[in-house]
Amino acid sequence: MLAVLGIIFPIFAVISLGYLCVRFGLFKPSDMRLFGSFVLNLALPALLFLAVATRDARDVFNLTYMAVFALGALLTIAVSFTVLGLFKVGPSRRAVAVMGTSCPNSGFIGYPLMLLAFPDMAGQILALNMLVENILIIPLCLVLFELTKKRRGISILHLFGQIALGVLRRPMVVALLLGLAVSALKLPLPEPLTRTAGLFAASASALALFTIGGALVGLPFKGHRALAAFTAGGKLLLHPAMVALALILATALGLPPLSREMAAALILSAAIPMFSIYALFASELGHEGMASLAQVVATGASFITLSALMLWVL
Repeated sequence: MLAVLGIIFPIFAVISLGYLCVRFGLFKPSDMRLFGSFVLNLALPALLFLAVATRDARDVFNLTYMAVFALGALLTIAVSFTVLGLFKVGPSRRAVAVMGTSCPNSGFIGYPLMLLAFPDMAGQILALNMLVENILIIPLCLVLFELTKKRRGISILHLFGQIALGVLRRPMVVALLLGLAVSALKLPLPEPLTRTAGLFAASASALALFTIGGALVGLPFKGHRALAAFTAGGKLLLHPAMVALALILATALGLPPLSREMAAALILSAAIPMFSIYALFASELGHEGMASLAQVVATGASFITLSALMLWVL
């Protein structure tokens, strides 16, 4: 138990510090947007590039891990979409809730957690998670968003093309692809480049957690409380349960087995709260209040759920 608290406590201590610094005026809420942009556009891309470029491409691509993570997310989307449909939740609110249950915050919370729990594999785990999230999970959720809008004759293929183009322009995806190219071609990296990228990468963990806490201040909470509770519960409980089920199915189908550490990292990755820009996406459909409420509930409750889950998988 003490070992688990030694991993969990620093993460939530930094999140709490970020909240308190903004709550009492040491930083402004607008500062958190700047910090978040720095992490998303510079620190995490540098981290991902180094994590991939300095490894053999065969070590980066763990197909069993990616397949299980993807299947777990698809099962989560299917279950949450079906349950909300049975309760006759409207299309736009259903799409927002489904995104909240299936899109983890691998960069801002997942990586710091893995860095403490599995320091030797944290970069690889982040790269694997980001590949699946950016290529499959987030685009699929965005398609659900777009299907609730009036598309004015835009075809599904055109819609997929627009979303795919947007994904490919993200700095983290660009960094991943560049890192994969360097790894596959076995290109040597000049030491000044790795040192420079390493300086940015080193800032990612603490600043990401600090930003999460600060961003919680001043969020709008005038949303559907029952739907917010469902979304938070889906993210913290349903998603890891579906990933665990997918892991069982993968084993039954004879896929190459994962190490105990990778299997634990897989389930923990699904159990972290939704990604930091969730409320921003939800604002496109006018449900940022519900999304913000779900995010706060999930972030606070994850201290308990992650601690319990780590006692089980570690």
